[in-house]
Amino acid sequence: MPSYSFSLNGQPRTVESRDPDQPLLYVLRNAVGLKGAKFGCGLAQCGACTVIIDGAATRSCALPVSAIAGRAVTTIEGLGSPDKPHAVQAAFIAEQAAQCGYCVTGMVMSVAALLAKTPKPSLDQAKEALAGNLCRCGTHQRILQAVMRAAGSRT
Repeated sequence: MPSYSFSLNGQPRTVESRDPDQPLLYVLRNAVGLKGAKFGCGLAQCGACTVIIDGAATRSCALPVSAIAGRAVTTIEGLGSPDKPHAVQAAFIAEQAAQCGYCVTGMVMSVAALLAKTPKPSLDQAKEALAGNLCRCGTHQRILQAVMRAAGSRT
């Protein structure tokens, strides 16, 4: 069975998959046991499955496991912890930016990738970074406030 070695949340990891086209999302959730990335649409259009790969927000539902060999993958579980949340996680909590919570991990990962590249984004840059993340609860204003809080500025 083919195996794929990569960095997962800062630690070396090797996974096996009979199918090289199996989505990374399935490997993370089923083989590794990390449940933070969610299955939303399965078409890379809603953002619920977003992880960070080599610094870029990436939809894990449409990325084959064979594409991660030698790369660095960060999931929500590797971003922060309840005792020491990442700045984006802390900002989402402070702004009460989650309602149902289904989209939040994808939103947080997209924002973390944005802030790593653009520490002080404009509101328009934040909107652009989140354009591919869907939220059906309507907490968009709070989400944007959380982005600006994490960046050290307010909307």
